[in-house]
Amino acid sequence: MKTADFDFDLPPDRIAEHPVRPRDAARLLEVGSTLRDFIVRDLPTLLQPSDLMVVNDTRVIPARLDGRRGEVAVEITLHKRLGEREWATFSKPGKRLKPGDTIVIADDFSAEVIAKDGMEVRLRFSAGGAELMEALHRHGRMPLPPYIRRKADEGDNADYQTVFAAREGAVAAPTAGLHFTPELLAALDERGVRRAPVTLHVGAGTFLPVKVDDIADHKMHSEWGEISAETAAAVNETRKAGGRIVSVGTTALRILETAGRTDGTLVPFSGDTDIFITPGYRFRIVDLLWTNFHLPKSTLFMLVCAFAGYDRMRTAYQHAIDRNYRFFSYGDASLLHRTDPS
Repeated sequence: MKTADFDFDLPPDRIAEHPVRPRDAARLLEVGSTLRDFIVRDLPTLLQPSDLMVVNDTRVIPARLDGRRGEVAVEITLHKRLGEREWATFSKPGKRLKPGDTIVIADDFSAEVIAKDGMEVRLRFSAGGAELMEALHRHGRMPLPPYIRRKADEGDNADYQTVFAAREGAVAAPTAGLHFTPELLAALDERGVRRAPVTLHVGAGTFLPVKVDDIADHKMHSEWGEISAETAAAVNETRKAGGRIVSVGTTALRILETAGRTDGTLVPFSGDTDIFITPGYRFRIVDLLWTNFHLPKSTLFMLVCAFAGYDRMRTAYQHAIDRNYRFFSYGDASLLHRTDPS
């Protein structure tokens, strides 16, 4: 398929700049054999006590930094951790940076350009490990997506973090989880819906545009993830008992499908994944997908088309646009039922 097959017209005013409050007051579109409109707090009525929700427990770090190379202002967005002090980054203006350059972020915090590879700039920071994380919390800010035009403010420190966030390492939020509140989780508990965590440290590459004409030529970014033996066992027990696996977000889905076997069982996993899911893919683990509305021509829109069906998702997105749903990270939610390829 061509990248152009996944394009659609989205009015700019449909892009959410801020989340709704409370989080579970956002709208919800269920995409199954029909389209049904709800709000997020209706989710417990759409799930069964035998279902298992799998959530991503990654925590977003303040991954955007402002520095200077001499007189030139530089904006750094961390992308992927490469070592104790080293990160792959997207740095602007990247073309003017060269190996050996020093970017000064604060009097006691700087980074050296180690290498460049296309859009990526590899940096070695003056601090490492826990000291580097402390410096990021002092000098960094939340890395809001590029389609949100405003700068991050104090409210984003909480708004751009899910209730599941526990393990630091993401440089973009697993935004499907942003809709959950303690009250909604309590209602799901009362319904009997269980939860299990996985980790996928979301990278800034999730926002990179697909620049090739044929999607088969696209090189997917890699991200680090982990599935514990306990979560793998919970998934396998649920599937064996006839329950459904509900992935909260495309990030949880990607790590689950990475570690899924062809017989439908899940194994523990720790490492990088660059899985790229497009129409024709046969899903091994996930039965329902809870997710936001995604960018035109993005790998995530390709993924949801693979999951729920290309024609069905085109229809669903047009329905959402026509009815003023809010799109992208701070936008509304959808619950997708899997449609297997014939």
